[in-house]
Order: sequence, then C-alpha cells, then structure tokens
Amino acid sequence: MSPDDFRQPLAHAAAHASEWLESLPDRPIGPRESIGDLERAFSGELPEHPCDPTDVVDELSALAQPGLMAIGSGRFFGWVMGGTLPAALASDWLVSAWDQNAGLRYATPAAAAIEEQAGRWIVDLLGLPAESAVGFTTGGTMANFVGLAAGRGAALEAAGWNVNRDGLTGAPRITVLAGAEVHSSVELALRYLGLGAPTVVAADDQGRIVPQALAAALAAATGPIIVALQAGNLHSGAFDPVGECIRIAHERGAWVHVDGAFGLWAAASPRWQTELEGLELADSWATDAHKTLNVPYDCGVAIVARAGAAHSAFSVHTSYLIRDDAGAADPLDTVPELSRRARGIPVWAALRSLGVRGTVSMVEGLAHSARALAAGLAELPGVEILNDVVFTQISVSFGSDERTRLITQAVIEGGAVWMSGSSWAGRDVLRISVSNWTTDATEVAASVEAVARAIAQVGPPR
Repeated sequence: MSPDDFRQPLAHAAAHASEWLESLPDRPIGPRESIGDLERAFSGELPEHPCDPTDVVDELSALAQPGLMAIGSGRFFGWVMGGTLPAALASDWLVSAWDQNAGLRYATPAAAAIEEQAGRWIVDLLGLPAESAVGFTTGGTMANFVGLAAGRGAALEAAGWNVNRDGLTGAPRITVLAGAEVHSSVELALRYLGLGAPTVVAADDQGRIVPQALAAALAAATGPIIVALQAGNLHSGAFDPVGECIRIAHERGAWVHVDGAFGLWAAASPRWQTELEGLELADSWATDAHKTLNVPYDCGVAIVARAGAAHSAFSVHTSYLIRDDAGAADPLDTVPELSRRARGIPVWAALRSLGVRGTVSMVEGLAHSARALAAGLAELPGVEILNDVVFTQISVSFGSDERTRLITQAVIEGGAVWMSGSSWAGRDVLRISVSNWTTDATEVAASVEAVARAIAQVGPPR
C-alpha cells in the first residue's frame, strides 16, 4: 500500500461531496428516480477483474445522485431528520480514515478520550447527573434499548432476580407503563428486551402523559416497574410533565426512562426550564445527535444515571479484550456493540464548534423556525394547526382527511419542500419537523409558498 493509492479516490470523493452540498439550496428535495430505477442502475454481475478505485467512486456518485433525498436541505422537514454541521461532517470523514474500533480505551485511546469528553459535555449541557454513563449508539431505538436494559436489570435485581445469570424465564414480571402516544422505538426496544408491550396510560390532547392516570396505574401494578416518559411528542413536540411523573414513579420504586430522541436537547436552553423541571431526576435518557445536534447518521446517545446499571447490562470480559490499567469502564461497557466506529467524535466536533452559546442558539433557532412556519401556514386558506407549537413539531390539517392527503401529496410532488404525511388524534395530518440548522427565514418563506401552491393546485374543498 502507498499513500498515493488513496489520494485520487479521496480527492474525487471530496469533489463529489462538495458538489452535492452546493446543490442543496436549489435542488428538488425528493429523489428524481424510484427504487426500481436505482435497482436497475446498480444491477449486473460483479466484475471479474478489479476496477480503478477512482473510477468506482465516480461511478457510485453518478449512479446514486438521482436517487438521493436532499435531507441536508433547510426545506426538508420529514421524519425528524437533521442536517450536518460542517465540523461534524469533516470529523466524520476523519473517523472513516482513522478507522478506529471505538470499544476499548487501551486499544483506541484517542477515540475513547474524545467520546468521554463529548459525553461529559452532553450531560453538562442538559443538566443531567455528572456521574452518568454515556454511550453512543446507532440511533434512538438503541439508545432507548440501553436505558431500558439498564432499567430491566436494576428492577429485577431489586426484586431479588439476577437477569444476567438466570435470564427472564421464571423472573418476576416487569410492568412497563408508558403514555398512550409512546413512540414505536420504545415499543421496539421493549420487544428486543423480552418485556412485551407497555401498559398504556392516558395522555392529553397534546400527547402528554396524564400524571393522575400514571399514579393510578402505578397503584394498580405489582412487582417491578419501569415508567417510560417522553421529551418531545412525535406530532406535537410536547413534553410529558417529567418532574411530577418522575416523583410519582420513584415513590413506587419504579425505574424511569425518558425518550427524548429530538426533544431532550431542549434541556440545553433555559427557555424550556419549566416544561422540563425535574428531568435530571430520571434514571436514564435517550436522544439522537443526528437529529437536533445535526451530526451525520448514525448517532444516538444513551445516558444512564447509575453507570453500574448500564455496565451490568452490557459489560463483557474475555481474555483477548485488553483493559487499560486504570480499571475504568470501556466504551463497550455501555452499548450493545463490541465493535463500532467512533461515532461520538463528530458529536465532540459539533459541540466544540458550537460551544454552549452556539448549541443553545441552534436549539432555540429550530423552535423559532417552527413557530414562524406554523404562523405562516396558519394564514393560508383552510389550514388548521392542530398542535401547540412548543418545540420543533407541527401537525397540519387542511379540513377533511382526503383533502389533507391530496395536499400532502401535492407538496411532495412539487419538490420544493418535503413534509411527510401522518395521522394523529384520529386525523390525517401533514407533519413537519424542523430539525436542520440551515432552516432560516428564507427557507421558511419558501416552504409556506410551496404549501400555498399545493393548496391552489388541489383547489377549494368540495
């Protein structure tokens, strides 16, 4: 191998990446070709002989471009997907070049030290316990998995059962309580953990769990209990009354996990201090850095207040995994993976580039753009904003479900913006998630105009 082997492929990759990024302000948001088109483009037998790496990079870019979604655009509002900050993107390229397996402090000390510092910055920014264990997962589902796995072990240990030694067969049944609008990623993590579906607790019209209903459910439950709360409802952005609910749950001895895939970052700003009062009293939290913090996919963040509970769930000891002399926990002790890329390094770079004030400004800016977008849409004929816009989510109706679906489709087909369809509170909605750091007043105005064109295209209600 020679350094020259990499020079041309990397140079071409950088050029294609720059071309892509430069196209985002003006390009249509949706893919120009379908999955069928892309499958045909990438079909064919594996070549018999090697190909020049630079040619492979050029071919990949040319074939893939028509099938790419402009997720990094400030006019992309689908599925709570953020963009990528410059420092985070550039550092992610270094992560791939360095190719460190980030599981062990002894083997890859730079990756471990950087991720440990990123974790300290996160808990400090969010006002969470300084001694918490922080792990970097693939995304919110696995971050929820980590917190709930730690909770499963701790809850069963308190009931006199060692789940690591004895498994779940014959174990006391854990009751998991969650609001009626619990996110599917929590339900999926519970399935992975063998805990089954949660017991549903009533929620209000914004999707917030009702404390009195939670108290009643806790009183009716027997045995070990886990309570799953949320910071940021998928459709309304609303926060469960976490402080009150955590106090109620802890009085019953329950483990409390908070799913804050995008909304946990609101804790960085004093603006949401009232809504998130008592958040730090929970036992575990989950969020995504590839949402609100705007780092590249994939990067979830799992935080567990009692580090020992996380380490008990995930730590592994074998002769070939060499621990450092300090005896500190390794990164692999806090996440489900033994082998993984150093996905926490772009988090460090994002936070280092923003600082405290920049991070708070970005979080508040996303919420400001959401309010501006909701206000602009509300002035259009036949538009109803269904939620209180308290953070970054907007749910819109255009009257009947059929009309809402037609306008949603017209918005997507128009190409200027991407807003995904959904259903909430028994109604079809156009769901908008403001998650990209580049969304500004210009992007908001262009997005309102795009929806206005879709309304005009569909015509007045019949």
